[in-house]
Amino acid sequence: DIAYEVGKEIARRGAVLVCGGLGGSMEAACRGAKDKGGLTIGIIPVYEKNSANQWVDIVIPTGLGHARNNLVAAAGDGVIGIGGGWGTLSEIAIAVKMKKPVAVIGDWEISTPLGVTDVMKRAKNAEEAVSIAMGEMID
Repeated sequence: DIAYEVGKEIARRGAVLVCGGLGGSMEAACRGAKDKGGLTIGIIPVYEKNSANQWVDIVIPTGLGHARNNLVAAAGDGVIGIGGGWGTLSEIAIAVKMKKPVAVIGDWEISTPLGVTDVMKRAKNAEEAVSIAMGEMID
């Protein structure tokens, strides 16, 4: 699973994984980070801390619903979109507005007549996605 590999790579580099803290790719990334000894932060959309996946070290309950995506995007140095749906796309859009590095990886295509793809770099694997999100130059 690519999300698991991204989580491992983030931890391997000594970075902290910040995500939405729930299931799916978020859970897989957290599990990968924890398996590598990393620290994970989940900014969850509800008030109930126990809604976070079991691999989140620090749970930040917001009660904000989808508006928490602003906090997720703002909290990291970069954003990695792994497949995903509208929530992931909103985090990407927020990160782009904040001029943060954005990497996309997985089974989706993002295209727009506005040229947004110029600021989003497509990654080939977990290592490259983390490099892009950390602002490293990729050939």
